[in-house]
Amino acid sequence: MRKGLLIYGCYGYTGKLISEHAVKTGMQPTLAGRDATRVKQMADELQLPYLVFDLDNEQTIIEHLSNFKVVLHCAGPFIHTAEIMVNACLKAGTHYLDITGEFQVFEQIFKRDAEAKDAGILLMPGVGFDVVPSDCLSLYLKELLPTADSLELALYQKGGKLSHGTAITVAENLGGGNTIRRKGRLVNEKAGYNTRTIKIDDKERVAVAIPWGDISTAYRSTLIPNITVYNFVPAKVISSMRLSNYIGFLLQFGPIKRMMIRNIKKRPAGPDAEQRQKAKTIIWGEVKNALGITKQAILELPEGYTITAHTAVAIAQSIVNNEPPHGAKTPAQVFGKNYILQFNGVKLTELA
Repeated sequence: MRKGLLIYGCYGYTGKLISEHAVKTGMQPTLAGRDATRVKQMADELQLPYLVFDLDNEQTIIEHLSNFKVVLHCAGPFIHTAEIMVNACLKAGTHYLDITGEFQVFEQIFKRDAEAKDAGILLMPGVGFDVVPSDCLSLYLKELLPTADSLELALYQKGGKLSHGTAITVAENLGGGNTIRRKGRLVNEKAGYNTRTIKIDDKERVAVAIPWGDISTAYRSTLIPNITVYNFVPAKVISSMRLSNYIGFLLQFGPIKRMMIRNIKKRPAGPDAEQRQKAKTIIWGEVKNALGITKQAILELPEGYTITAHTAVAIAQSIVNNEPPHGAKTPAQVFGKNYILQFNGVKLTELA
C-alpha cells in the first residue's frame, strides 16, 4: 500500500515552511532532498521519516515515488527540475504538485495532459502563492463577465522579502524581456515598458508587466485570450528592467549569472516569522469584454510564503484523502473559484 505525501526539497526556505505546516495540521509526510545532512536535520526536528536522493537518475526517482500517492516538489528553479520529476511521476503513477511560478514550466506541464490521464495521475503545478489565489480570482472574474476577452492582474506586496529560491529564479530569467498573452499566444516584449497606474491600498501606484505564471494558468482556467500580469515595484526597479533589455546578453552570461546567485545565497534565506506576520499581499484583477464592460475585484491575503505553505499543504492533504481528477490542471480548475476563501486572512472584494 502506498504512503501518503512525499515533500521533495524539504529544507529550502519554502519547503521548510511547508514541512512545518504539514506537521501542524496533523500530517506525517516523508521528507526528501539531495543533501543528506540537511534532510536528516529537518526530519529529526519534525520527527518525520526521510529519504535522500538527487534528480540525476530517473530510475531511482521512480523507485522512491512508487511508494507514495503524492509528491509535493519544492526544489527549484523548476525550469531545471520539474521535467525529470514529472517524467518519474508519470511512470510511477504518483500525483505531482509543485510551487513553481515559472510560466515556462506551466506550459511544459500542461502539454502533458493526455499523458497524465493515461497514467491515471494529476499534474498540478503552482499550488502556492503562485498561483492559487490569482487563479481563483481569475476564474471568479471570468464568471462575473463570461464574455471577457481581456484579463489583467496586479500583485502588491507590503512588507516581506524574497526567498533564496525566488530570487534565484528571478536571476535565472534576467535579460529575457517580458511575456504576455495576446490572442491566445504568448508574446515576448521589452521589459519595463508595459506599465499601468492602478489604485491599490488607497493610493495610485505604477505597476509594470512581468512574466508571471498566470499568463499560462489563467488562460487554461478561463480561456481568456489576452492576459497581462503586473507587479508594483519602485521606479528604480522599472528603470533597471528597461536597462536589462540592452544588457541581457551580459545578464545571461554564465559567470555573471553564477556571481549573482552566489550573492543571493549570502543574504538571509527569506523573511523571518515576524516579517511574514506583518506583511500582506493584495491581488487586483480586472476583466474586460469587446464592448468595454469591465469587472474588478481584489483579494487581500497574508504574506506570500505563508499562504504558500497553507495552500500547498491543504491541496496535498486533499489529494492524499481523495482521488483527484486526472490530467494536467490548475488549482481553480479542480477546486473552484472560491477555494482560496477558506484560508485565514483572505478577503475578496468586488470593486464598483
